[in-house]
Order: sequence, then C-alpha cells, then structure tokens
Amino acid sequence: MVFQEFRLLPNLSTFDNVALPLRIQGKPEREIRDNVNELLEWVGLGEYKNALPLTLSGGQQQRVAIARAVIARPKLLLADEPTGNLDDEMGLRLMNLFDQLNRMGTTIVIATHSQLIMDQYAHPRMILSHGHLHIEEPQHWMRRRMENMR
Repeated sequence: MVFQEFRLLPNLSTFDNVALPLRIQGKPEREIRDNVNELLEWVGLGEYKNALPLTLSGGQQQRVAIARAVIARPKLLLADEPTGNLDDEMGLRLMNLFDQLNRMGTTIVIATHSQLIMDQYAHPRMILSHGHLHIEEPQHWMRRRMENMR
C-alpha cells in the first residue's frame, strides 16, 4: 500500500525502508542489495540511500514509500494519491512503473484527483462522484476525449 502520508519508519534509512518487505520475505541480502539499489536509482534516490526519512523532502519520501510498496512485486497495490507530492515528470515516470507492474500481473488501484495522469493510461476507472460510484471502460472515456478534441 502507498499511503498519502508515506508511513516510513523514521529510524530506518531510505535503503532499509525499501528493503523491509524483502527482508520480511527472507530474501538473501545480496538480492536485496541489488534490487533495492536498482530501484532507488530508477526513482532518482540512489544518492539518498543512507538518508533518514525526516531529512528528505515530501516528494522524496513519497518515492521511498512507492519503492517500498513495489519492491516485492505485490499481487495487489493500493495507492492513495501516489503522485500528489511529485512533479509531473516524476509522477508520470512512477505511473509508468505502476503500468509495468500491472502488465506483469499486479492489480493496481489508484485513488487520484489528477485527470492529467489518468488520461495517460487506458485502464478501467471507478469514478466516485456525488456519492455514486460508476465504472468506465477505456473505450468510453477515450471516445469522449476524442470528441472533446474536435
């Protein structure tokens, strides 16, 4: 799960926060080191692997939380505003990571207010509006988007 408030362990370094799920699974330390270092580089935090959470910006903490959530390739990922503290470029980069995880079999549920981000991906949507929940398949909102562009 990716929480809006990060939920990082304050006494653990960036590296150790991300490594935690793999350690709980009992993975070998060499595998943990390789996987965590690679993912931290990918999310732009390689140089912060020894930093404690309270020394990081909100966007950096968000990236640590996302890296921790995806490091073990979960079957289900719940993300509450995962790109809320990130610039557009990093937000789209992390959404691409979620998209890749989804293609590898992870079910991903994202709560977001960002229409810009959601318009980049052709996945079913559950929309909560005025107390009502409805599901839109990609062909419906893509057709509507094309009509609005004319």
